[in-house]
Amino acid sequence: MSLLTLAAQLLAGMGRSALLFALTLLLALPLGLLTALLRRCRFALPRLLAAAYISVLRGTPLMLQLMVVYFGPYYLFGTRISVAYQFWAAVIAFVLNYAAYFGEILRGAIAAVPRSQWEAARSLGCNARQAFLRVVLPQAVPRALPAVTNEAVTLVKDTSLAFVIAYAEMFTLAKRIAARESSVLPLMAAGVFYYVFNLLVALAAARIEKRCAFD
Repeated sequence: MSLLTLAAQLLAGMGRSALLFALTLLLALPLGLLTALLRRCRFALPRLLAAAYISVLRGTPLMLQLMVVYFGPYYLFGTRISVAYQFWAAVIAFVLNYAAYFGEILRGAIAAVPRSQWEAARSLGCNARQAFLRVVLPQAVPRALPAVTNEAVTLVKDTSLAFVIAYAEMFTLAKRIAARESSVLPLMAAGVFYYVFNLLVALAAARIEKRCAFD
């Protein structure tokens, strides 16, 4: 296999890993915020459901969750599993898993905002939604960013777990090529990719943290 063909295959794998990372982050953060709000709900049922969701998703392996999401429709409903579903199963499993972690991070960050900030916003005529969006959330986000960054770095590496449902992301393709070509070069390229990707994520997060602290 020529180096050009090898590079093209690895680049395709990089793109799949990057897409899985981006969609997970894009969807898991809002779901995590919703989970955090439900955990703080004054009504018992939503609060208990959110707590149970977090407990189950954080207490079971991501690899198992991938298998449940991928094979579940077949065993429960007899639905035929298509190759295209591999990607969406990976997205669903990653989003559900990381939303549980983000939910706890955001819940802690919201709880860290002094109660006086809520009261000050309400005294200025804000309703509960306005107080949260305009006063509390902007203060909670900088508190949550370091922990969210750590989870994002972990997510970059966790994308390799998608191999369990045969989704051909970067690491899966690198292993296949390495086995076929009897060469360690594809695995080394995968290692460089994950390192550089994590470095870019960390730099972007540091820039955002600095901007939030400045503001």
